Amino acid sequence: MSAAKSSTVLVIGAGGVSSVCVHKMAFNPDIFPEIHLASRTKAKCDAIAASVKERCGRDIATYEIDAEEVPAMVNLIRKTGAGLVVNLALPYQDLPIMDACLEAGVDYLDTANYEPKDEAKFEYKWQWAYQERYKDAGLMALLGSGFDPGVTSVFTMWLKKHKLKTIRQLDILDCNGGDHGQHFATNFNPEINIREVTAPARHWENGEWVETPAMSTKVGFDFEAVGPKNMYLMYHEELESLAKFVPELERARFWMTFGDQYITHLTVLQNVGMTSIEPVKYQGRDIIPLQFLAAVLPKPETLGETTKGNTNIGVIATGEALDGSGEKTFYIKNICSHEAAYEETGNQAVSYTTGVPAMIGAAMMVKGEWQGEGVFNIEQLDPDPFMEMLNKHGLPWTVEEMAGPVSF
Repeated sequence: MSAAKSSTVLVIGAGGVSSVCVHKMAFNPDIFPEIHLASRTKAKCDAIAASVKERCGRDIATYEIDAEEVPAMVNLIRKTGAGLVVNLALPYQDLPIMDACLEAGVDYLDTANYEPKDEAKFEYKWQWAYQERYKDAGLMALLGSGFDPGVTSVFTMWLKKHKLKTIRQLDILDCNGGDHGQHFATNFNPEINIREVTAPARHWENGEWVETPAMSTKVGFDFEAVGPKNMYLMYHEELESLAKFVPELERARFWMTFGDQYITHLTVLQNVGMTSIEPVKYQGRDIIPLQFLAAVLPKPETLGETTKGNTNIGVIATGEALDGSGEKTFYIKNICSHEAAYEETGNQAVSYTTGVPAMIGAAMMVKGEWQGEGVFNIEQLDPDPFMEMLNKHGLPWTVEEMAGPVSF
């Protein structure tokens, strides 16, 4: 069994999620005595390091790196002496970073599965293919240690450990009740967000994937601390790992809320071709419309100051009760305040809810609470120490029994 090779961590990426993760690591020097931060744009790393220094007095070493350049990544890992690389860069960069970790002999963690640049595909197969290589090297790769994927799967496995013998039906409900005051903006990387939202919806039902057009299934739901919102059926990557590691699931679905204004803007942008990932010629150069759109939209990490309200993300699971009392339904969730997240880390709650679980996953590996050789999804590991840290580090959760299965 392998614990992280040293407690020194190297974080790759310098967006909002990385900012939260690095701040939270810095607030816990007993777990993370040495933190290094690298990104394509060193100035972004320096800004995070300056904020950390101001908030808790700790120094973070910063570097410029192109994460797709494996030899350069290997050199940086060796230079920092990191035992764990925390990948909070773009999902296209997962595989080269995994390659670099293998070559350098260190453990790996990410929050989102690999996506090819030229195709909106959200599948684990490319990363699962590393299983034997990581196992043979005696290294551990932890996939999807964000909120969704991540905490939503930990919630599910906690219910399966403590409340339900089997889970028949599962609904993941992701509600961002925050208002950022912009006409149109995304709360995390616009390129990834818009690819995800415009991809066909898929859910797991009776042993197979059922595909429906993007944003075509809408349900109203009254979210605690937010109020009534429309949520839309979407595909999200944790459905794939949940279907694999909770084999008795008859149905698993993922829902996300969007306001009418967001939908209107997105529809117009789609209609005029601005969400396309196909290259177009402009002034003799190939440009990707979606990448250009991402460049002109507000940067998610700049939205923290203006965003008000709460996120409410949870899981509703129905199955056979552990205590033999028949079928039961439980709703387990976290509510996070945008204002409180900003006050603590300078970031809004969508970054916070992903950055905190990334820190916790890293802590699980660095402390040796989660150990193994090979590639692991979060469903394969003990949920209890992770759930305990959620309560301690800013993402408290509640669980309640419902009257019966969901009616939608």
